[in-house]
Amino acid sequence: MKKPPLILTNVLVFIISGAIAFIGVPLWVAYQGIDWAEIGTALFLFYFTGMSITAGYHRLWSHKTYDANPVVRVILAIGGAMALQNSILHWSSDHRIHHRHVDDNDKDPYSAKKGLWFAHIGWMLREYQAKRYDDYSNCRDLQKDPVVMWQHKYYLPIVLVANFGITGLLGWLNGDVLSMILFAGVFRLFMVHHVTFFINSLAHFWGSQPYTDKNTARDNGILAFFTFGEGYHNYHHIFEYDYRNGIYWWQFDPTKWLIRGLSYAGLTTNLRRVPEERIEKARAAMQLQQANARLAALPDADELLQKVQAEYELLVQKMSAYYAAKKRLMNVRKRCLKRSVERLEIDFHYKELKHALALQKEKWLQLQTLSPQLV
Repeated sequence: MKKPPLILTNVLVFIISGAIAFIGVPLWVAYQGIDWAEIGTALFLFYFTGMSITAGYHRLWSHKTYDANPVVRVILAIGGAMALQNSILHWSSDHRIHHRHVDDNDKDPYSAKKGLWFAHIGWMLREYQAKRYDDYSNCRDLQKDPVVMWQHKYYLPIVLVANFGITGLLGWLNGDVLSMILFAGVFRLFMVHHVTFFINSLAHFWGSQPYTDKNTARDNGILAFFTFGEGYHNYHHIFEYDYRNGIYWWQFDPTKWLIRGLSYAGLTTNLRRVPEERIEKARAAMQLQQANARLAALPDADELLQKVQAEYELLVQKMSAYYAAKKRLMNVRKRCLKRSVERLEIDFHYKELKHALALQKEKWLQLQTLSPQLV
């Protein structure tokens, strides 16, 4: 089968940035040296441009997981252009197709089932999507966004000014323009490219699947550290409209922290969260599926499978009762019923259900722990 033509601009960008990162920068550091201002600028721009992709392109514009102040939107649009990953409109269009047709080799623009190399960078090297390259019909909402359309129209000038103008000016202020452009410009760009590309590649190959196995997406705390919190990809693919990827306080998700932090200043609003009940039930359903797969080959599988199924159904029932009571309690609190009989009854019932759910969860986890020993 004949391969599509190469996209020479992309090929040259990746080759030149890679050569400078692997050869040019080490030689420059060895013979010319580098100072702390250049290192600090490179680190700042690395996080600024990387999180402009994750907080801006991805969670704000592609998935609409929160709203942002116009100033924040402009800053993220400039930072995203500085990351050199195409315009918001184009990036979001590709990403929405990816979620709608994940792992479909004919429709997913960076399908992981075409291999690690293809998902990481190969899909950008040839005209695989030539027929729909300018089709943004799945982003009609973004075409009404003035910041998105301004960035799309002036994408190339913004890229050039941001990557060479800003780093050049900072280099001039620091006394070495070329060194700053090499390190905070090109080397930083190379690093941002590949850590964000990990989300499309490694995050579909390496890690666990605690919420769903209907696609190749994985949760991986190590990748989260390198991808600004995007490593909890299995969660993201089942709950894409949550502004968080790492849902627990201890999970490394600086993009979540940025969005939430800006909300305290009123700069981000309407932060969308998936209800805890849906998350718990998705995890339990996946645990049931995994337990069934482990037990199916045993001689007395039928009896064990029935026991596991019964415990699972009891767990789901208690979850539903607990979250219904919790919702009712929240509604009562909103009505400011402080020490009324109704409030006291609901409080007592809620605590009873919470305790019952905790016991059932413990029993369920013990069963999960024992099932591998039975195999």
